[in-house]
Amino acid sequence: MRIQLYDIVPALQPYIKLICAMECDEEADTQHIRVLPDTCVELFVNYTSSPVAIIDNKLHKRSIITFRMSRHTDVQMRKGAGCLAICFYPGMACSFFQVPMNLLTDTTLALYDIWHEMATEIEDRLAGSLNDDERVEIVQKYLLQQLVLDKHDVHVAYCLSRAQLSGGLMSVSMLANDTGLSQRHLSRKFQHCVGLSPKEYLRVCRFIRSLDHLKKYPEHSLTEVAYESGYYDQAHFNRDYRTYTGHTPAEVANSQYILY
Repeated sequence: MRIQLYDIVPALQPYIKLICAMECDEEADTQHIRVLPDTCVELFVNYTSSPVAIIDNKLHKRSIITFRMSRHTDVQMRKGAGCLAICFYPGMACSFFQVPMNLLTDTTLALYDIWHEMATEIEDRLAGSLNDDERVEIVQKYLLQQLVLDKHDVHVAYCLSRAQLSGGLMSVSMLANDTGLSQRHLSRKFQHCVGLSPKEYLRVCRFIRSLDHLKKYPEHSLTEVAYESGYYDQAHFNRDYRTYTGHTPAEVANSQYILY
């Protein structure tokens, strides 16, 4: 698998975390990997005649969009596949896809189901391009065309920033008080923009925080990782790992096929 990162134009930088080209050799499919939830929406635009990937035992032949909010995904890229991958920051994809995010949480859809004929048009233009630099330029122009600035919810954006800075270690009531909204109103906004309730989002943020500790400090015990990540006890730590990875924390730490 060859992966090349590309620069994001300034107008898209507040919304998009990364853009990269991904190409799989012709000889064989890539190794099966498990990708863990990160509350991000990812778009994979196919520019070859090969299927993109097998995801959770389903073959996806064309461009796809994944809403991996709170559930792990098993992925195997297909031989000969080539695509551009665009990863949106949490809560930012709703400015490009005019669908409430909670209707799509933890699903993988054909891009055609969201953008219809424009999806086919983009694929055709990328297939006829000379190189990935040209493909990235084309995709970003289409994204700019789809960008709806008034979909950017300032209350949700503020809460997302606070939650991420704290690693999920704050309460929903604190977020609601900071924004001046009721918890119910804030939850509705989160469901629409992010695809999760504030409580669910904070829980996944804490889990992601623990993954960062697990990666950065392999010498630490799992009890230390749980404590430093804000878990009250080992039972909650183990439960979240079972929920989000399908494995124990020790199995995640020692696995070669889990991507985080």
